[in-house]
Amino acid sequence: MDKDLSNYRKSYEKKELLESNIGDNPMQLFQTWFLEVDINYNEGETNAMTISTIGLDGYPKNRVVLLKKYTYEGFIFYTNYESEKGKAIAKNPNVCLSFFWHQAERQVIIKGKAEKIAENMSDGYFESRPRGSQLGAIVSNQSEVLKNRKVLEDRLKKFEEIYDGKDIPRPDFWGGFIVKPVEIEFWQGRANRLHDRIRYKLDEEFNWQIDRLSP
Repeated sequence: MDKDLSNYRKSYEKKELLESNIGDNPMQLFQTWFLEVDINYNEGETNAMTISTIGLDGYPKNRVVLLKKYTYEGFIFYTNYESEKGKAIAKNPNVCLSFFWHQAERQVIIKGKAEKIAENMSDGYFESRPRGSQLGAIVSNQSEVLKNRKVLEDRLKKFEEIYDGKDIPRPDFWGGFIVKPVEIEFWQGRANRLHDRIRYKLDEEFNWQIDRLSP
């Protein structure tokens, strides 16, 4: 197999990112960008983000998850705590999140530490999920080897019968993580590959230091 992709090129010319139009706190800029993309561009799931962890085997691994809430404190998503990513975070909470909004020609890259959120917050979100998603969280032993699809479908049928007409409780092994950022980089595509890169980095006194990076 030999596929040459050297002619795949795009010129980025939609926006600019200048020090004169950013604030002191990166979470405020994140919200501005998120809302602009969500309103003005057909990105589909604007809240889709890649999370990178260091696995138990020592290799980094990326996968896409959905951001469910963001605050000045950090970024919240939900998963199975016993999944591959859950076990990786338990061993090494240093993670990286990234958003790529291709129509807006923007990226956001976030380094931070992940920790479990309060159980009542996970309970509240679980209760808000569609019933099928609640059952799915219980049915799937996420990341474990599965003999075939039928095993999964049989488990779903079993739990549909168990919880027929009943509320579905959140399983202890499922809940939320919050990623508290220590560094956030905003990337805006520009012409001639001279992209704008602005990095916010926490200093020792927990103030955000702002730097422009070379593209």
